[in-house]
Amino acid sequence: MMFGSTQPETGDNKWRRQLDKFVKANQKELAAVFWGLWLANGDSQGTIGIDLQPTPHFVYCPKEQIENLNNRVENRLQEILGIIENHKPEVEVVMIGIGKGEIKLVQFAPEPAPPICFEEVGKDVDGLLELLEQRMSEEIVF
Repeated sequence: MMFGSTQPETGDNKWRRQLDKFVKANQKELAAVFWGLWLANGDSQGTIGIDLQPTPHFVYCPKEQIENLNNRVENRLQEILGIIENHKPEVEVVMIGIGKGEIKLVQFAPEPAPPICFEEVGKDVDGLLELLEQRMSEEIVF
């Protein structure tokens, strides 16, 4: 990564930057949907993912599939697996961004914490998923 670079963004990096911007702008709602899904399923379904293709939508990434992918890429996802394994859902949000055959870890500790975000947003999980998917469709373009 080159800091302060004025080189044009490549298509491969553009989705990452757009996802970062989206996460920053929607932290409270993402924390709320994360917590709502955690209450419903814990980690039994896997880690929440944001799949950007063909249109942005939420998916579950089962731990076994992430481990298999890690094996196929010579353990380059070992750090991500450690973060997923050790995160504290009541304090931080951990999701996986999926785009263009690549993944990106999405991790942040919102203020307030995820349980409070869920209470303050005041929407059910389905409503939050729909709202966030609509916003992603408008803000993240391939």
